[in-house]
Amino acid sequence: MPDYSINATGATLTKLRTPESYTTISGMCTTCLDGCPGPCEIGRSALRAAEMIYPQPFGQVTAASQKRYPVDLSDFNVMGSAVGAYGVEADPDKALFTMVDLTTAIGRDKGIKCRLPFIIPGLGSTDVAKNNWDGLAIGAALAGVPLTIGENVCGMDVQSTIVNGKVEESPDLRRRVELYKKWQRDGFGRIVVQSNVEDTRLGVFEYAIKKLNVKVVELKWGQGAKNIGGEVKIDDLEKAQLLYERGYIVLPDPTDPAVIEAFKNGTFREFERHSRLGMVDQDQFIQAVANLRDMGATHVFLKTGAYRPADLARAVKFASLAKIDLLTIDGAGGGTGMSPWRMMNEWGIPTVELISLARQYCDRLAKRGEYVPDVAVAGGFILEDQVLKGLALGAPFAKLVGMARSPITAAMVGKTIGRMLDEGNLPGTISKYGATRDEIFVTAPELKQILNGRYSEVPCSAMGLYTYYARLAQGLRQFMCGGRKFALEHITREDICALTRTAAEVSGIRYVMDIDKEEVETIL
Repeated sequence: MPDYSINATGATLTKLRTPESYTTISGMCTTCLDGCPGPCEIGRSALRAAEMIYPQPFGQVTAASQKRYPVDLSDFNVMGSAVGAYGVEADPDKALFTMVDLTTAIGRDKGIKCRLPFIIPGLGSTDVAKNNWDGLAIGAALAGVPLTIGENVCGMDVQSTIVNGKVEESPDLRRRVELYKKWQRDGFGRIVVQSNVEDTRLGVFEYAIKKLNVKVVELKWGQGAKNIGGEVKIDDLEKAQLLYERGYIVLPDPTDPAVIEAFKNGTFREFERHSRLGMVDQDQFIQAVANLRDMGATHVFLKTGAYRPADLARAVKFASLAKIDLLTIDGAGGGTGMSPWRMMNEWGIPTVELISLARQYCDRLAKRGEYVPDVAVAGGFILEDQVLKGLALGAPFAKLVGMARSPITAAMVGKTIGRMLDEGNLPGTISKYGATRDEIFVTAPELKQILNGRYSEVPCSAMGLYTYYARLAQGLRQFMCGGRKFALEHITREDICALTRTAAEVSGIRYVMDIDKEEVETIL
């Protein structure tokens, strides 16, 4: 039984006439009244059709599933111990949580250093990513976390110069790349450029590698939020027509005279821009990776979504054959842009199941001596306990945890506080911390020290992301210290237990009543 009505949600700004009484199967009010103006999904769909498919208001929100999956990360607990230490000497004066090392390195050559075991997966052409890019790029760079520029940025950039179907210049992509590089510290982290079908046709990788000196690129098969191509909404007729000319699918047809008249009359206010589905082929994939390396890419990633197990197996196997540097798997349920709301709830393999399957597949290859890429796990992670659980579920192959919605949230909150400071209207819930950003953001002294005079250039949005990561880092160190693991390389599947038999069966993690069973027998 769903614990919410599928006929009303804050995601689409719909509600029920009788929210206290609805049928659990359909989500409709128990009694549907003739004369009701229809604030629910059905009623609004009767007026606005496909507009109601997507979370609203577009460009200002991220969204994620409300569905309660049978197994999720809360079905596992972190294990601790009273003895020993891995990574430091087993000495109470040395085994301190502040001594936990959260740095890692990924790639075939371990050439990408990360100060924290996080990565921000593809944030592309959506307004919510573009409008918060300063905070994301600067905050991630300062924290030493890789950041991925997602699909369609060049194609959506109205200032892009496209000659004979190939991008020659994109001010938006250039700015995104250069902003991250400007604030990168000591070689930690990396800016990554992603490509989908339209990007490939436009030659985005060629432009990024040759003209922007991007060294890390990512091929994209999909994401956990949806099983179709990317979408955005366009509220400008000329831009919609430009994108149509560039080869995008734009609905309704912005060149149709009747559609143009309806748009100008206000019958509808937004066009939809859609991307095409990619078609995966083993030989073509391996050749594409080789071509990218020949072009100058030092590291090539692959991002895949919550597709059926056979497609996950293809991702693992193809990544092995092509010797991909990082494979990101993204569980169902969340989205940072305009993913269809019902699709987020009802499509794909959820995070725990996806990680568990991927780990099985990687293990099979490893036991045969085949190359296994480093893995990043994603799909609803926001806090430190979840990070540890994700790394343990995917151990020893999972090296990073992908988070996108929560970094956007941290950057947006920082941005909002910055605006409130400028306007002098801080609410009491914030002013209790102080009246300046140096007082409100607790990492301000740390940032001043590491930036040597550049601190004043850092926007509050970036401070928000950096400070959020600081919280995650300390929380993760505390969990790992309690488990006596003082470096990421020591995390294993034994660091968590399953709280239910179902979770144990799905994941292969031992049930709480069975964990340590053999050691217990020896001790007793």
